[in-house]
Amino acid sequence: MPADAKQARTAKEPLFHIAKRDHIAWWKAWLIRVSAIVLALVFSGIISYLLTKENPLSIYATMFDGAFGTERRIWNLSQSLAMLLCVSVAVTPAFKMRFWNIGAEGQVLVGGLATAACMILIGDKLPSWLLLLVMVIASIAAGALWAVIPAFFRANWQTNETLFTLMMNYIAIQLVSFFVYKWSVPKGSGQVGLINRSTKVGWLPKIGDQEYLLNILIVLAITLIMFIYLKYSKHGYEISVVGESENTARYIGIPVKKVIIRTMLISGAVCGIAGFLLVSGTDHTISRDTAGGRGFTAIMVSWLAKFNPIFMVLTSFLLVFLDKGASQVSTKFGLNKSFSDIITGIIIFFIIGCEFFIQYRVQFREKEGKTK
Repeated sequence: MPADAKQARTAKEPLFHIAKRDHIAWWKAWLIRVSAIVLALVFSGIISYLLTKENPLSIYATMFDGAFGTERRIWNLSQSLAMLLCVSVAVTPAFKMRFWNIGAEGQVLVGGLATAACMILIGDKLPSWLLLLVMVIASIAAGALWAVIPAFFRANWQTNETLFTLMMNYIAIQLVSFFVYKWSVPKGSGQVGLINRSTKVGWLPKIGDQEYLLNILIVLAITLIMFIYLKYSKHGYEISVVGESENTARYIGIPVKKVIIRTMLISGAVCGIAGFLLVSGTDHTISRDTAGGRGFTAIMVSWLAKFNPIFMVLTSFLLVFLDKGASQVSTKFGLNKSFSDIITGIIIFFIIGCEFFIQYRVQFREKEGKTK
């Protein structure tokens, strides 16, 4: 028998191959996601038992208690969810356009810095309602400016927006650090402290007895508006087309440069609002940690929700719940922060990994002699 024929006869197909799915029913996609979460909890329980010798059920109960154990914890979770959701909604228009805006952290910071500057410099010179209006306008302008700079360069000279927006984060951090030192109380301490603590000028008003409720309502309104904007407006359609193919967008008459700059102005403006809410409505101070990493976490929230602002409520809730719950586990069982990060990381890994099975299917080799 010739060598080539022998080699062809003995050659075997791979045991399995991967094929991209054309379509998957929504309920199947969510069944895969729920299954991934259940598997993640089981695996995390095994790891928790090996590390702590504690009953996994008690660990999960502690996580639930850390998020919902008291009314204050519920409001703190809701506030954290709202702030993460706000930044996630902000980066979504750019991501849907395939403009990888990694600079949300910096855009939130400069928005917060503009808010703090208004509170410190003109807080005693304007009526409260007018001061709040000026603060909102200043934060929106600062965030939009920080976002439009890389957008302008990308639109005109095809610069790498990922690196550009990332570097803008570091500039924003150093800018905030400079003014924090300049405004620090006492001088040279490196901390601003609560701004206008005695007068509370520039602080967002409470609704009833809840200081975070106004923040939450504002973010919910922004989320709904962004959903309508992206799904039903002409601008949203243009963003989708540019994201699919810039050449196609140009062919059908969409001004690509204008869409890129306009979309990043919107993205930065919403980040600026997040900075305003964090400084005026939550922390009442400014520091280089005001954004708290939300600009980077928002990337995962937006991606997991498939750039759908409504679904981002769920993904934001999941990540905030894991953070609050895992921190409570570390506190109650005397573990360091690394343990909570391990549990959170395992669950997020399973959730991200399940997206592979939603996008692709695994096909195994058929047995010899079996007809298709």
